[in-house]
Amino acid sequence: MAVQVKGEVLDIRRIGSYFNLSMVAPGIAEHARPGHFVALNVGGDSSSLLLRRAFSIYRTEQRGVYGGTVDIVFSIAGPGTAWLADRQRHDPIDIVGPLGRPFVLPAEPVPCVLIGGGYGAAPLFTLAEKLRERGCRVDFVLGASTEDRLFGALEGKRMSQSIAITTEDGSLGERGRVTDVLPRIIERSDSAVLYACGPMGMLQAVAKTAERYGIHSQCAVEESMACGVGVCMTCVMPVIGDDGQTRMVRSCVEGPVFRGDRVRWSEVGTVPDDTIGSIAWTQATNDSLFAASAPVAVEEDLPVDGEDAFVEASDADDEGSAS
Repeated sequence: MAVQVKGEVLDIRRIGSYFNLSMVAPGIAEHARPGHFVALNVGGDSSSLLLRRAFSIYRTEQRGVYGGTVDIVFSIAGPGTAWLADRQRHDPIDIVGPLGRPFVLPAEPVPCVLIGGGYGAAPLFTLAEKLRERGCRVDFVLGASTEDRLFGALEGKRMSQSIAITTEDGSLGERGRVTDVLPRIIERSDSAVLYACGPMGMLQAVAKTAERYGIHSQCAVEESMACGVGVCMTCVMPVIGDDGQTRMVRSCVEGPVFRGDRVRWSEVGTVPDDTIGSIAWTQATNDSLFAASAPVAVEEDLPVDGEDAFVEASDADDEGSAS
């Protein structure tokens, strides 16, 4: 259950191109699971920055001198994150969490590959710990555009059976993208589940790879979330439900973790015509209902008294005639 707390900055430090912010957040740390996120108020009480910023939870400590703590990782992308990067120890910070639906752990110990892009890899390390506790084999694939935008390579190496590193410029590891090496890792580890977090294009490619190998995938999406609690509807995306119907679901409530084969990746940012509630779907549904309720003319033998030779189907039943 999510709570709002008045937290405090415990520490902030640079890691490559990113910032690691540690916050005292009692009541949040105790209930957080891998894949959950927090929403932070930025800019201070007098700021015009009204919307919270959502961040995946990197690590939590449930006990300590200061109480429960929560760590996040971020890069400066605008005035909100620039304000966060400028925080000092003991600065107050307003936090809501844990939010969203986390990763689902396998019921049995199976080989798992964890794929992270940039600082999107942050929630995968606590996930790796939970998987190992269940006896699962863990392999990492981490990628970024350049070496300084990789996150967690050493940490991933310490807690996995193997780790593959890719950078698009070749500055560290293999030149290319995570999906260039992913098939090799799947085949070598005989993986049953892929867990991924990173840019949407990477997630789409990971989900397609999983489908090609006939294995399960879970993807933590990176959608802009203005409220983080499902009210504003800015983070909706088309996802196929258990009934085969597409709905626009909220990444912050029904996600951020989704089954990779259920997201309509190529249509994210749009409302597909067959989505429940879309204009096209509503029109088709209304047309169908109208056609079903409209009077149906049934041709019969001409009655001897010269009455009309056509009767409405609803009347035919009352009169005992065949419809």
